[in-house]
Amino acid sequence: MEEWLIHITEIVIHIIEAMALFVIAFGVIESFVGMLRTIAHHDKRRVVWLQLARWLVAGLTLQLAADILETSISQDWIDLGQLAAIAVIRTFLSYFLERDMTEVRELEAEASEK
Repeated sequence: MEEWLIHITEIVIHIIEAMALFVIAFGVIESFVGMLRTIAHHDKRRVVWLQLARWLVAGLTLQLAADILETSISQDWIDLGQLAAIAVIRTFLSYFLERDMTEVRELEAEASEK
């Protein structure tokens, strides 16, 4: 593969990983502040958890994109296998977070209809 293309891909990977870092860090900070605000309001904790889950799904999606790019320039089967395992784990985490968020939304919709 062309060296310049590999170099550009590596730069893009670092940019995407930095974006994922900022997304997750921002989500955690926002959720921490939200939890401090809701100490007295137990019913609002679910909203804070949902916001954190959304940030985590976004961050995991960005990290998965970086892994896919890294796989495209990998020249070693061991690296490819490790990246594939990481991608599978992140995909499952994203799936279960998304599923939990959907269940909570459905429960909230049912509660608001009553």
